[in-house]
Amino acid sequence: MTADRNLRRSPLHDLRARLATLSGAITVAEVPFLAQINVRTTALPALRPGDIDVVPLGPDEFLVVGPPGSEDRLIAAFQGPQVSVVDVSAQRTALDLSGPAVRDLLAFGCSIDLHPRVFAVGDCAQTVLAHTPVVLQRRTSGFRVLVRSSFAAHLAAWILDASPELTAGH
Repeated sequence: MTADRNLRRSPLHDLRARLATLSGAITVAEVPFLAQINVRTTALPALRPGDIDVVPLGPDEFLVVGPPGSEDRLIAAFQGPQVSVVDVSAQRTALDLSGPAVRDLLAFGCSIDLHPRVFAVGDCAQTVLAHTPVVLQRRTSGFRVLVRSSFAAHLAAWILDASPELTAGH
């Protein structure tokens, strides 16, 4: 029996209004229900660019992220011998963070160097942000944070608490 996708609630459904009140120095938007496929392989197939992100998690492990509902298409792209494909879409939610103070916010809770000459657009890292394991990806418009659904409310509360201190001067 397949669950009705229209009845799902995002992990941050109850915090969306509060996150929307942040100043323009930091903006946060949850991007729920993305298709997320964990792939273990030594050779990635060519994928159509655009709506797909391939996030390297290790030497032979990738998280392939696509729009909601694209799980079957992504799984089909990775069929073959010596390939492990697991749908982990329900495991994480995504937060898109941007604004002039976003790097300051992330540096406040994360120990990696996020300066653009070190952590460029397209780079990603598995790290800890506010005592929460995350996958952090640098994007053209800012950063995407993929966080386990069970930790999402904690991370959002930390962002709400830390943001006023960092946005006062912006």
